Order: sequence, then structure tokens, then C-alpha cells
Amino acid sequence: MTVRTRLREVAVIRRDNHSDRILLGTMLALSAFGLLMIFSATRNSGTFSMERQMIFVAAGLIIYMISSNIDYREYRVLAPVVSIIILLALLAVFLFEPVNNVNRWIPLGFFNFQPAEFAKVVVIVVLAGLLAPARRDDIEGPRVLTWRKVGQAAAIVAIPAVLIYQQPDLGTTLVFGFILVAMLFVSGATWRQMVSLLGVGVSGIIAVFQFDLLSQYQMNRLEVLFNENTDPQGIGYQLAQSKSAIGSGQLFGKGLLKEGTLTAFEYVPEQETDFIFTAVGEQLGFIGGLLVLAAFAVIVWRLLVIAANARDRFGALIASGIAAMIMFHVVVNVGMTIGIMPVTGLPLPFLSQGGSFYMAMTLSLGIANSIWLLRTPVPGENQLT
Repeated sequence: MTVRTRLREVAVIRRDNHSDRILLGTMLALSAFGLLMIFSATRNSGTFSMERQMIFVAAGLIIYMISSNIDYREYRVLAPVVSIIILLALLAVFLFEPVNNVNRWIPLGFFNFQPAEFAKVVVIVVLAGLLAPARRDDIEGPRVLTWRKVGQAAAIVAIPAVLIYQQPDLGTTLVFGFILVAMLFVSGATWRQMVSLLGVGVSGIIAVFQFDLLSQYQMNRLEVLFNENTDPQGIGYQLAQSKSAIGSGQLFGKGLLKEGTLTAFEYVPEQETDFIFTAVGEQLGFIGGLLVLAAFAVIVWRLLVIAANARDRFGALIASGIAAMIMFHVVVNVGMTIGIMPVTGLPLPFLSQGGSFYMAMTLSLGIANSIWLLRTPVPGENQLT
């Protein structure tokens, strides 16, 4: 069989590759369910939250389709330029008036752009480019992650993380740390390297408390986890109402769109954004919440399947990083609504209201779908391994 014949056969296989329909279907189901929950949580306030979110969902789906049809390997070349743009955007947020005492958004008129959400996706791509070998001889050799690369990876994460921490946004800062640890682990970091990185992280946390680098409301968010009477008019009230709403749903919930409930009359602050899971728990109960968690488990599973079937380590690392990002968001968000995680302000993917967050999530899944579509290598094709 000639190379040309083989090339035609594999090209036919490549054309027969379909999008990951399970991944896309689950994303669409969660997005539609999120719109329903936002409507349920805000229908008595007249804020048109669902209508705005529908626009973001439509834009996000367009972003998903576009990113799915771009060869994911091109992002390796574009990453340095996009990184500079994102860093400039993270600096630019401090030029505008703070909203609720935080600088996180750049007002664009039609919506407020939050660069930190897209920074997570950019960091995943940059880390994948750093940690994946760039030459064939690197692949054939032993997969040893040098201390220099570990340090470079930590520096790549630290720069945007520090800027985001200054906004202040502690929750998103923690996401970067988890992405770093997960991608280093997948890249083959040794236990000594992982323990050393953990030691640096613990030392950083101790320094934050030692030098009083947390604001009072951030301290309240941590203390309320151990003392429910902390800030009873603020975060303590929010957490108490959240736990009451979810607990009142019991096994099957009070029923979708039922009146006279905590979420229907907005007794839970931020229930359409960070605390959207309270609407799920109260109205659909334990079973409804379990189904939502199962849907997220499906997304993480598909991302890991994509990573396992990626044609190169660059694609595998991107898919793994996206899986880590989504998993961290889900665990922390659901955990904080039931009082087992600190209240960090992390939204729930595809359910929480928010334009930048939703579009960043669809961008990440679109890139993962591109990895899936291009999983079949073609002989003679120029590839970045």
C-alpha cells in the first residue's frame, strides 16, 4: 500500500469523525436547564435575567462551533499573543470604577467582560504547550518533567493569579492553583516535585494569614464554614438561607416553579449566579441535584476520554486541564451551597448566570471537541506533538 493510498484512507476516516455528541448534548441540556433555573430564581424580580442569559447562551454556542472547527494545534502558536492580550485585560480592569468594591469587569456597553474567566482557558493552553514535548525525539525519550519546567509552569500560573487575587477574586485564584497541580500530575511530575509544590502552596497560604492579606469579607467567608454566626447579616445569612433552601427540598423537591419557597421569593442572595444550585435543591430535591451532578460527571468523563484518545500530548493536556477546571468549579460551588466548602463566589458551569463565564466554558469545550475531531493522525501531515 502506497503512502498516497493510506493518506486517502485515513483522510476518509478523519472526515467520518463526528463531534462528541455526548459532550455537546450534555452541555446543551445543562444550558437549557440553567435557563430554566435562572427564570425560576428571578421570575418575581423583573430583572430579565433569563433573557440576558439566552443571549449569552446563543453567543456561547457560536463560540463552541467556531472553536470546534479550528485545529487545536493552532492555539499553540497563538497562545503567547493571546496571553499578552489577556494580561493587559487583567490590568485594564483596574482602570474602571469598582462594582461592589471589586475590579473584575471591563464595561463594553452591551455586557461587562470579565477577562479572568478567559484567562483560565488561556493558561490551560499555555501550560499544555510548555509541558508537552515539541519534538519527536522528546516523545521517544523518557518522560521526565524537569524542575525548570515545573518552575516555568508555576510562573505562568502565578502572573495572572496574582492579578486576579488583587481584584480581589480569591475563588478564581484557587482555580488556577488546581489547574496547575492537575496538569503537572498528568504531565508526569514526580512525587517529590508535587510535594515540593504543595509545600510552596501551604507556605503561601500561611503567609497570606500571617501578613493579613485577606480582606474582612474574605475572612468572613472562611470563618462562616466553622461558625455559622459569623457575619449574620451578610455571608452567614446567605449560607444559612442556602442550606435551608436545599434541605427543604428533601428527596424529590417542592416542585418546579412552585410558589411560596425560599428561592421563588429570592431569600437566597445571588441565587441566580453563585447559588443557583439552591434553586435545584429546593425545587427538585436530592434526586434533581444528583441528576445535575451526574451530568457534570458525564462532561468530565468525556473530557478524560478525549484526553486519552488525543493524537498528541498537547491535546491530552488541554483536555485534562479543562476537565480539572470544570471539576473544581462544580465541587467548590456545590460544596459552598451546602456548607462544606468556603464561600468563594465560583459559579456553576452552564447553570449560573454570567456572560463571560458561560462563553469561556463553551470555548473550552469547543477546543476539546476539536481535539476529538482531529484524533486520527494522517501520515505525512505536519503535526505538533
